[in-house]
Amino acid sequence: MNARTKTTRPRRAAAADSRGKPRVIRKYPNRRLYDTVESRYVTLADIRRLVVERVDFVVLDRRSDQDITRSILLQVISEQEGAGESLMSRDFLSQVIRSYGSGVHDFVSRYLDESLRLFSKEQRELRERFKSVVGVDPLETVTALAQKNYQRWKTVQEEVFSRLPRPWVRDEKDQ
Repeated sequence: MNARTKTTRPRRAAAADSRGKPRVIRKYPNRRLYDTVESRYVTLADIRRLVVERVDFVVLDRRSDQDITRSILLQVISEQEGAGESLMSRDFLSQVIRSYGSGVHDFVSRYLDESLRLFSKEQRELRERFKSVVGVDPLETVTALAQKNYQRWKTVQEEVFSRLPRPWVRDEKDQ
């Protein structure tokens, strides 16, 4: 099984170099990650963004030049799980741990890969069918509505806070 991420490259020019190679992120001994395309240090949140945007990338250890992409992706998952966005139950994680060292390790790995691939395919096809019947993409519609509601909430919140007295701000007369 190849340790590189298998994602499609987005339309952005910075996703990969001109030869179509994956974007390279280097991990330095100080544990910092450096994006060689953007020429800046990145965080695990930036790595998550690359995954979400389907940017093809690889993380290489600066000293050994070893591909450590899987390790970094596991750190991203761990951070997401710890931040209250739990996707995997305790039982699921225990079952995954138990599969290591057993004779079913390869089977479990292939099964999980194929299950997620099938789930994504079914989700995409359902969205396309819904769009062909109703004429709108439900995910885009919900996202647009959520953004609109967020902007309204933000405006109301700013309006409320602008009218409240601010005891921490000194009047010019008090000085």
